[in-house]
Amino acid sequence: MPTVEFDQMLLSNAEFLKPFAITLTRDNETAKDLFQETLYRALANKDKYNVGTNIKAWLYTIMRNIFINNYRRKAKQGTVVADNASTDFLLNYNQAVAKNDAIAGLNIKEVREAIFQLPEIFKNPFLLYYDGFKYHEIADMLGEPLGTIKSRIHFARKLLKTHIGRY
Repeated sequence: MPTVEFDQMLLSNAEFLKPFAITLTRDNETAKDLFQETLYRALANKDKYNVGTNIKAWLYTIMRNIFINNYRRKAKQGTVVADNASTDFLLNYNQAVAKNDAIAGLNIKEVREAIFQLPEIFKNPFLLYYDGFKYHEIADMLGEPLGTIKSRIHFARKLLKTHIGRY
């Protein structure tokens, strides 16, 4: 395919990428960068485009892959965007946190005592939820309707909050 023909086809289909870029990034400036990077990569790899295939799908695939690669790169670096305002900044999840194990042990002991003081009707579903079971699994285990389990866990949390007022 001649370069001029490919360029015209690319330009006529480029506008469809902008809404997709905004959908992926949820930020206008980042979407513009993603759009430009997509067009650059399409031009750089025009020899890989097969004549007769859907160019929109080809461009969408390029954009999606760029977005995924950028996301993975940020995740690997351990950074995440904390604010979508113009003053974007990055938080590093790998920061060390000083911790007092003695106080943490006392707090956990106090929470466990509060859990075991709950009425049985609330304690059993809450303990299962605390152990990592899903609502529907707890409902099946206890033979109760799903809504009942959800409300019992909710009330257990409320009771725990009032019993342990400092948290």
